Amino acid sequence: MASSLTKDSVRPDTPGTGKTFFGHPRGLATLFMTEMWERFSYYGMRALLPLYLVAPGGLHLSAGTATAIYSVYVSLVYLLALPGGWVADRFLGPRKTVAVAGLIIMLGHLALALPAAATFFVGLGLVAIGSGLLKANISTMVGHLYDGPDDPRRDAGFTLFYIGINLGAFVAPLVIGTVGENVNWHFGFALAALGMALGLAQFLLGSRHLSERSDVVPTPMSPAEKSATLTKGLVWLAIAAVFYGIVGFTGHFTLNWALIPLTLIGLIVPILVIARIRRDKDLDTAERTKVSAYVWFFVAAAVFWMIYDQGGSTLSLFADASADNTVFGWEFPVSWYQSVNPVMIMALAPVFAWMWLWLNRRGKEPSTIVKFASGLVLVGASFFLFLAPLSIAEGGHKAAAMWLVAIYFVQTVGELTLSPVGLSVTTKMAPAKYASQMMGVWFLAVTAGDSVTALLSNPAVGGVNLDRMGFVALEAVLAVVAGFAVWMYRRKVNALMGDVR
Repeated sequence: MASSLTKDSVRPDTPGTGKTFFGHPRGLATLFMTEMWERFSYYGMRALLPLYLVAPGGLHLSAGTATAIYSVYVSLVYLLALPGGWVADRFLGPRKTVAVAGLIIMLGHLALALPAAATFFVGLGLVAIGSGLLKANISTMVGHLYDGPDDPRRDAGFTLFYIGINLGAFVAPLVIGTVGENVNWHFGFALAALGMALGLAQFLLGSRHLSERSDVVPTPMSPAEKSATLTKGLVWLAIAAVFYGIVGFTGHFTLNWALIPLTLIGLIVPILVIARIRRDKDLDTAERTKVSAYVWFFVAAAVFWMIYDQGGSTLSLFADASADNTVFGWEFPVSWYQSVNPVMIMALAPVFAWMWLWLNRRGKEPSTIVKFASGLVLVGASFFLFLAPLSIAEGGHKAAAMWLVAIYFVQTVGELTLSPVGLSVTTKMAPAKYASQMMGVWFLAVTAGDSVTALLSNPAVGGVNLDRMGFVALEAVLAVVAGFAVWMYRRKVNALMGDVR
């Protein structure tokens, strides 16, 4: 049974009754540091991943295979956020789930640090599983620290937490990327493991400051449900083992073909989840129409993330092969490009927050649909900009680093236009029955977008060179056309949204 907490319960770390973290509950410091170190480990490893996959001293794979692996990995992280929330809701509660997640992530990075291809892919799987478990629950625990949605400190608390995310993401490529590229790849992955170990230690030592609600299992499973779930899980595991066993023993196993089932899962699951919600007979007519409107936002977001996430794969591999990665004659590691986005987010997010408020006071703030359309046009514009360094490289020259910085800048502006708005509209349009699960559905847009990239780049299926001018131009046109389509049909979508604006 869930423990009861009255609205007027006073915890020792409530501001005014003891030590605080910038006026917030001390538990926020614990979650801030945990997430900062987890993002340090995640983004540091992610910055190295595509470079290690193609490097002669790494796995020496083709660019297409490396992009497919990278895209499948990112899609799985966001796909697994959905069952990650389910594990906390039905089995462990958020606090225990995050502790287990931190341990799994740390072990995954340690496996990556071992110089063997088999342990490398095991490590990738462990990091994806752990990240999915953690991502779904740590933000929930931030919310638990406050006295409901009307607590005046709540938004500021999430802003501080968001700074922790971007701080870890900014520092990681500068540290882990430098060691991995200039010293030893596996030392870099080991540093990621150390970062997660520090985050886990911080979480365990500071967990006494967290809310009691973070220990609660909201809807615990009965013994019969646990037995049925375990049986289903073992059946699917056996099917996967038999399938890959047959493929392997018949001599048909290749890495590219092994990626295809994971890619298809990333495409099929989002469709099935949204269709199931849409068909739920418990929803009233207004809720169903809102879900229908939400499909527009979901598809638009999938197109956005399909292009945006290539900043860590296609752009990074292009920089490694064809860019002049120097500033005033000083050469820097390619992985440092991955620090551009988080530092720009930290610099520009307050500007955008102020700008929306300023426009709102004057009655000129763009609607959610216009913001979404703008995000798509901007991410398309970033790939139109990508055509310039591609043209320079095709002429036999190295493209200047500032071309890539400019691309990341345009993508960051697009992210700030679309991503926060997407999170907001997801909570507003979610049917009451799926209030919590809809945030996982939003993450599935990332899964769908990256799965498309993986399918296109996989030499066993699409084999498309994503850094060729023709295809980059096609993606850019697709995003811009999608943006204009959303804008053109804004009245229809507005009608479906009902009272949500």
